[in-house]
Amino acid sequence: MFPPNPVPKNFLTTLILLGIAAPMAVAEKAASLSSVNEQQQPNIVWILVDDMSCHFGYQGENSVATPNVDRLAREGIVFSRAYATAPVCSTFRSALITGMYQTSINAHHHRSSRGKLKIQLPEGVRTIPELFKEAGYFTTNSDATVSRRGKEDYNFDYESSDLYDGIDWRKRKPNQPFFAQVQLRGGKHRNIAKAYQAICSELPTTIDPESVEIPPYYPDHPVIREDWAAYLDSVNYTDIEVGRIIERLKQDDCLNNTIIFFLTDHGISHARGKQFLYEEGIHIPLVAWGKALPESATRNNALVAHIDLAATSLDLAGIELPESMQGRSLFDAEAEKRTFLVSARDRCDETVDYIRSIRQGKYKYIRNYLPQRPYLQPSNYKDAKPFMPVLRQLYAEGKLNPAQSLIMAETRPKEELYNLNDDPWEINNLATNLDQTKRLKQFRKLLGQWQQTSNDHGRDSESEAMYDSDMKPYVEKLRSRDAHKAEELEANISLMKKWQQQGK
Repeated sequence: MFPPNPVPKNFLTTLILLGIAAPMAVAEKAASLSSVNEQQQPNIVWILVDDMSCHFGYQGENSVATPNVDRLAREGIVFSRAYATAPVCSTFRSALITGMYQTSINAHHHRSSRGKLKIQLPEGVRTIPELFKEAGYFTTNSDATVSRRGKEDYNFDYESSDLYDGIDWRKRKPNQPFFAQVQLRGGKHRNIAKAYQAICSELPTTIDPESVEIPPYYPDHPVIREDWAAYLDSVNYTDIEVGRIIERLKQDDCLNNTIIFFLTDHGISHARGKQFLYEEGIHIPLVAWGKALPESATRNNALVAHIDLAATSLDLAGIELPESMQGRSLFDAEAEKRTFLVSARDRCDETVDYIRSIRQGKYKYIRNYLPQRPYLQPSNYKDAKPFMPVLRQLYAEGKLNPAQSLIMAETRPKEELYNLNDDPWEINNLATNLDQTKRLKQFRKLLGQWQQTSNDHGRDSESEAMYDSDMKPYVEKLRSRDAHKAEELEANISLMKKWQQQGK
């Protein structure tokens, strides 16, 4: 059925004095691993943040103070061209935890194992925690406090106990290596002033909305500014959480033999970010840090897919990679380097869509398979964001300029092509330029070949039974706390089905 075919200068000083910045220099480089821990295999820690684009200090964002993440970047390896293969959490996580494209394992629809009909992983596809467990690692998944279970959200049938031994790596056996996922709420921490005050009343409460730089494809409006500033506040708070995790590892005397990966699951939850394949949605921070890392340049400009983290982590631990794994180890000199990278967006909650993108060289190609639909289709999740009513009202009143109107269009071009060197904001679509005809043909061929060889399940219609199986529990859960929102959701579902029947 769906579908066919400026922060005060004393801010950092305050954090360090409070012990929040968690300096890592205490762990002396000269300390031998054997004096700290008898284990040979390194501990692997994934710090995974929700809903954040590339807005950390080391990436040039001047409004924030992120000393802990910046230090990881300065002392570790920055992967400057890392991309999510999916711009929404559950599909991203399904891909991450298997090292496979979510489209290849039929896990490409957001939260598609919420109902009774469960998706089974293809034969031979295993999760990364299971492989670590079998290799003798203690595996954990926690929130930022390392005291509660962390987000999983995988779009296939599984038992959490098969993947994870627990929440806290301190529960492992003596000298047992551990693999830990630590999940931070990140961009979901809008309006973080209360959290700051809970830490210390001397900390700044919020970033001044007037000081932030709004992308040119959004209108300069007070609500937009306030929301963007609140998002940057959450970036600052995320850095504090990262510092606490590092400090905990240091206290446990295992930092010298731990490799930390810091990344986000996709971009900021905004109109052109989360759920879309523009840079705001899929270009993500990725940093590797640790004394156990191989010698490497401190900045890596190669194209990196987030599924490569799975292969890289196994490789660093000396665990054999499954032959079918599509992720590639970033430290294996013999691994084939990526010449292009594909990202995919499919159904997100009730909102049906089908978009693919290719990043190759300086170009981004986007294919819209449902061009007769608006970009911002009705979405119970996204329409609840404070910026959406503002955007819709300004668009209706004709107060948005051409760049700001792009995401509000009622229909889409079948193809989009951007030169990211000349047009980093992806505003000037080159797909209608006659001098790009040859390049477009090459991208079409490349995408077609990738869909064939990777077995892209987005080419097939999602059954109405599967769609309804996922959506009915969602509606009922929402109805129990907000009947009006549940009615809106049901109306959106009906509209999706109507558009499908109309061939739209």
